[in-house]
Amino acid sequence: MQNNPVMDTQIAPSDNNKSYFLPKLNGPSNSSSVVQDNSSDVEGKVKTRILSMWNNMKFVGMKLKPNFAKESPVWLLGMCYRKLEPPNESTELGTDVAAFQSQSDISCSDEEGLEGFKKDFISKLWLTYRREFPILNGSTYSSDCGWGCMIRSGQMLIGQALVFHFLGRDWRYAPEQKETTVYHRKIIKWFGDKPSRNSPLSLHSLVRIGKGLGKKPGDWYGPGLVAHLFRQAFKDASKDNFEFDTVNVYVAQNCTVYIRDIFAECIDQATNKWKSLVLLIPVRLGAEKFNSIYSPCLTTLFSIKECIGIIGGRPKHSLYFVGYQDDRLIHLDPHYCQEVVDVWASDFPLTTFHCRSPRKLPISKIDPSCCIGFYCRTKEDFLTLVETVQPIVVPPHGAGDYPMFTFCDGFSCDAEYAVTNFPPSEYEYANYNSDPDDMESEAFEMI
Repeated sequence: MQNNPVMDTQIAPSDNNKSYFLPKLNGPSNSSSVVQDNSSDVEGKVKTRILSMWNNMKFVGMKLKPNFAKESPVWLLGMCYRKLEPPNESTELGTDVAAFQSQSDISCSDEEGLEGFKKDFISKLWLTYRREFPILNGSTYSSDCGWGCMIRSGQMLIGQALVFHFLGRDWRYAPEQKETTVYHRKIIKWFGDKPSRNSPLSLHSLVRIGKGLGKKPGDWYGPGLVAHLFRQAFKDASKDNFEFDTVNVYVAQNCTVYIRDIFAECIDQATNKWKSLVLLIPVRLGAEKFNSIYSPCLTTLFSIKECIGIIGGRPKHSLYFVGYQDDRLIHLDPHYCQEVVDVWASDFPLTTFHCRSPRKLPISKIDPSCCIGFYCRTKEDFLTLVETVQPIVVPPHGAGDYPMFTFCDGFSCDAEYAVTNFPPSEYEYANYNSDPDDMESEAFEMI
């Protein structure tokens, strides 16, 4: 991983291999338009480079190493890692590995302690800003730096669902081993940054779908809208790839999951076979700021084996949350800008798609607008999820408070009130001026 981006000239694809700084001119043009076009290109290019450098400085410059309390369990997408014996004091993550042990009486792997957590975390797909990819259609963007973080967070969440589906929850990435599982590379290829039917979950494909919803390259995307992008992307991909026809993406409407809708979409009427479900639930947990009454509800979701994480973050700063310890959420950050990787080259490098440094953010600092994800391989998994989640999403000691979301035993079309397919724009992000301290997140590096 390079800390300093290279300040080279991007080359836009064209017949004459012209520099991105020198746009190809077709036909006669007056000098003023040439200067104007060139100035616009240079301005966009410089802005992209500055954003890339700024994001990388913030990302790499994080030096905080918070204490990892031994007496507190660490939860990571349904898996719990905790101490073997209670110590007298806390320790910084990365020391005294033997003091941790997986929680065998709840959900655990065969690996013991902190080493198990490290391998589990590193195995999560890390999809970040990229630069120097093919220009997005209808724009001059060859990087999503500064605006594509929510899409990248969504890619990580969906990528985790695909890992669960094709590789299983216990799969682990071993970077020291050259040979990797075929589906590991195939999943990454589906997110490759190029306009191709072979990469149906790429930034290019998602931006194309977003165009039909009134979005253009460079626009901000909220968690609810991103959920709908992936629902449509899976529908489109299933026409060309049978593997996508084995998974159905369902997006809850107005914080309500309609069970009969899911049965209708996931059960083949001819064969009665179940199509695996990726359930995405956009929610808003507060008006302008996160309402702390939902803290225990949110963290408990990470103890459910069907949980694939939460996309949200800070205001205008998306993150992918995968676990927690105490009152801090563990997350993957998409804001590190890396050079594009040609995922269709043989033996393309995998290191930039996995992160070795998890970060933590106080739950009180998150934006109230987020999207919760679950993966249910079977119908029984889904019914178990419904039974397990319903008491969890109700705030404790809050009889008059609303649950985070609800399950309804019916069809959405039978709802008493009309349901909109997309959240209004004001639903996507909180609008308040955050304190500078809110922009801090803790990082702990695992060597």
